[in-house]
Amino acid sequence: MKRYWRVNLIFFLFVLWGAAIISRLIVIQVFRADYYRALAQGQQGSFQILKGERGNVYFKGGEILATNIKRDYLFVSPKKIKEKEKTAEILSQILNLDKNYVLEKVKKNNLFEKIKFNLTDEEKKAIKEIIKEKKLMGVYFGEENVRDYPQGRLASHLIGFLSKEGRGQYGLEGYYDDILQGKESVLKKEIYSDLEPEPGADIFLSIDYNIQFTAQKLLESAKKDFDIEAGQIIVIDPNSGEILALADFPEFNPNNYFKIKDLNRFQNSAIQKLFEPGSVFKAITMAAALDQGKVAPSTTYTDSGQVRIGKNVIYNYGKKIFGKQTMTNVLEKSINTGAVFAERQVGDDVFLDYIDRFGFFEPTGVDLQGEIFSQNQELKKGYKINFATAAFGQGIEVTPIQLVRAFSAIANGGSLIRPYVVKKILKDGQVITTQPEKSSERIISEKTSSRLTAMLVSVVKNGPYTKRAKIPGYYIAGKTGTSQVSWSSLGIKKRGYSNKTWQSFIGFAPAFNPRFLILVKLDNPKTKSSEYSAVPIFREIAKYIIDYYQIPPDYEE
Repeated sequence: MKRYWRVNLIFFLFVLWGAAIISRLIVIQVFRADYYRALAQGQQGSFQILKGERGNVYFKGGEILATNIKRDYLFVSPKKIKEKEKTAEILSQILNLDKNYVLEKVKKNNLFEKIKFNLTDEEKKAIKEIIKEKKLMGVYFGEENVRDYPQGRLASHLIGFLSKEGRGQYGLEGYYDDILQGKESVLKKEIYSDLEPEPGADIFLSIDYNIQFTAQKLLESAKKDFDIEAGQIIVIDPNSGEILALADFPEFNPNNYFKIKDLNRFQNSAIQKLFEPGSVFKAITMAAALDQGKVAPSTTYTDSGQVRIGKNVIYNYGKKIFGKQTMTNVLEKSINTGAVFAERQVGDDVFLDYIDRFGFFEPTGVDLQGEIFSQNQELKKGYKINFATAAFGQGIEVTPIQLVRAFSAIANGGSLIRPYVVKKILKDGQVITTQPEKSSERIISEKTSSRLTAMLVSVVKNGPYTKRAKIPGYYIAGKTGTSQVSWSSLGIKKRGYSNKTWQSFIGFAPAFNPRFLILVKLDNPKTKSSEYSAVPIFREIAKYIIDYYQIPPDYEE
């Protein structure tokens, strides 16, 4: 009996042990299956973070401004190279590289060193043959996605560039970085099938390739003809805010941005640099006076050649004396004292309010990275002399894009628009429209807009400084501006002005049904005034657009 009792005990223990094992297997394989499957993936599978391809950027007509390309490269794994001198000698000969440069790479104590990008077919063939023939160890080919700007310098300030870290810098690349970027996904091998990363959205611009190209060529010519230090041309539809060209000189090649040492070169001067507009601002002053009913185009005053304000004396350009003049004459002949007269009729507080209405104390909201603006604190201090000089555009700071937006209101009947460069975004086959609706914010009356437009047409037709802007058969409205560059704008802590000038012309056509508005601004051209620099450039690009758009003439010559 004792013997059977022991056998039963052993049998019972075996059954108990088996039951424990079976229950454990049930827990592992059924109740905690997901946990152990994930654990197995971590031990057996390989993971790789992949990023979707960055979106493309297109001009209005479909030309590519920014895209992605595959780039071949050769790299070495120094730790796997035994004959370093021999390897460096062979690679330097085939790739036409300095042997010491290659040798420095292959001697490093790591597993990865890039040797050369953009290999030719001949180079790849020769290296493959030498690897096979000489059994060259530690030499490999690689491929990577890189951002490419096929237009080179064209619209470089507009597009910006992609940094080595894969972040958009400046311009569109910076402003729309989150939209252009592809989304990350995890590539899981051996356990699950590959998951495709999500690409970024494509962007379609309002920028016209041909107008942009023409604008940049004109700025390059201005460098040769007038030795300008810098310059900008902005072309916009004043009715919608659609920017058709935004050219900035000097340009840079975004494919080789790393070669530029001066970071200021990347700044888009149209939105990131302030200047004093000079006499083009007289149109803003006149808009306020007309809108308030304080003057009419035919209102007269008598010019004595100067205006005294306390200890300060304001003179006309060249200290000219004009005598009895109308408000239209003030714009035609660009009379400083006449602008001061118009400002005085309005009053300082109301004048300041109109400057605010025209958007000179705020950013325009243009969809580009890094837009700045000035609060013009000196003007807001309320000194009489500051309001007087601001009336003819001296002592007030604006950006070119602010000036373009303000004049667009004069051209379109009185509404303040928001300028933009992106017309639509395409994401997953769906169009996301970014074009803003035309602003309902009316800053001057239609009557004021119409009267001032007629005055600006007279400026081009009859003014002594603007005759070069004329285009036979078309009414052109416009105004010149020449202003001294302040020492502070040059980074010099000194009051007053240097001998350098900003020279500009802003105008729109056809004047009474505008299709485009153009600002030409040149930094310190070697000419006396904008009559000889900015005005002829305006005419050339305006004539190009009229022919390009096939705009019918306003009248027969």
